[in-house]
Amino acid sequence: MKTYDIAVIGGGPAGYVAAIRASKEGKRVALIEADHVGGTCLNRGCIPSKTLLHGAGVIDQIRKASSWGIETGEVTVSLERMMARKNLVISRLRTGITALLKAGKIDLLAGYGEVKADKSISVRVGEAEHSILASSIILATGSTPAVPPIPGLSDVPFHTSDTIFDIDHIPASIAILGGGFIGVEFACIFASLGANVTIIEMADRVIPLEDADASRVLGKSLRSRGVSLGTGLKVTAVTNSKEGILLQAVDKKGIAQTITSEALLVAAGRKPNVLAFSNLNMEMNGPFVKVNEYLETSVPGVFAAGDLIGGWQLAHAASAEGQIAAVNAAGGRQKANVHAVPRCIYTSPEIASVGLSEEEAKARGYTVKTSIYQHSGNGKALASDESGGFTKLIAEETYGEVLGVVMAGPHVTEMIAAGTAFLQLEATVDDLAEMIFPHPTVSESLMEAAAQWLGRGIHT
Repeated sequence: MKTYDIAVIGGGPAGYVAAIRASKEGKRVALIEADHVGGTCLNRGCIPSKTLLHGAGVIDQIRKASSWGIETGEVTVSLERMMARKNLVISRLRTGITALLKAGKIDLLAGYGEVKADKSISVRVGEAEHSILASSIILATGSTPAVPPIPGLSDVPFHTSDTIFDIDHIPASIAILGGGFIGVEFACIFASLGANVTIIEMADRVIPLEDADASRVLGKSLRSRGVSLGTGLKVTAVTNSKEGILLQAVDKKGIAQTITSEALLVAAGRKPNVLAFSNLNMEMNGPFVKVNEYLETSVPGVFAAGDLIGGWQLAHAASAEGQIAAVNAAGGRQKANVHAVPRCIYTSPEIASVGLSEEEAKARGYTVKTSIYQHSGNGKALASDESGGFTKLIAEETYGEVLGVVMAGPHVTEMIAAGTAFLQLEATVDDLAEMIFPHPTVSESLMEAAAQWLGRGIHT
């Protein structure tokens, strides 16, 4: 039986990063993955969706170009070629990860890993099975799409974020069950491709876990692109008919309505994969694995990272957790950082945030002061014909410590790293206002929001 210092189960953003970091700590490492390396993010999530969103954005730009004096012919779309490019991007990144694992002398064991009660690990490939031992184990088995128990749903054809990338034609209409990160991104993709899109969300607004102002801006944009927003609706039944898939729903007043569509995408959240370690009888935090501040589970020597432990369930958070778990599995004592985790939604406009929302900050007892700088006064946003967004700064009123940043607009998913740095360094609004930003850029709206917060704004 082969022995290792550290065994990692799961090759997604948490797992493969943990394996590489553990190798850099001088440990002998095995990484067990039953499918492709890269996990959901690379193969069925972040990368394929952003590749298609890039194409969707180009389509939108071409359609807007006539208002800028640029005339084009009718836009035609080849879904087959878009999907082929998506697959090429995935393949290149998979190859890169495999090369990194090889360079780190990490044993990549292709098979389904399961932790036994004695903490040995079985690796099953088809009918064959072998076992390994490791001094420490890192669980990074990720999550899968959650499918709500709606009557009739199992009897109709529907997609999840795992299967939607396999479609072979653009549906005339699609209903998206869930208005969170995943749902609104796919709404943008299909709207750009020409489908009639309906989002059905139980909350009163889309992206309900994010800032209300950002939700309003995104909702307005989605409606302008022809997306129907069925917010405040609960789906009570799903059936097949000659007209398509019928979704019966009721609003909060009990008024019923029916939504009909050719295709259905269920984007109602994700659930952790726990079968690989069910023999360990470890403590749970609801459906998620309970960990301490060092990401160690209730079973000594077993650590967990990524979607498995809950939180925002974001790839970059998973990778950061994977590194911390690796350091601690190697004998370190590094605490997890949950203070400054940026959140990005790659819609049109993009939405990005970090830290506390205004509501969260008040709930935690802070005396909060906010400022909002509208991008309608930003030169770069106006020049790009994308001036409908804003930058919002949330700070503690007495000392001016930055508590949160919310941005809506072009390229804000790239710019939120600046806000993340200020939170990480526990900077103040004065620090932000005194920083020189390049002009013209949308990023200078951060400085403008800070100056406005201090009462010395120039362009407000």
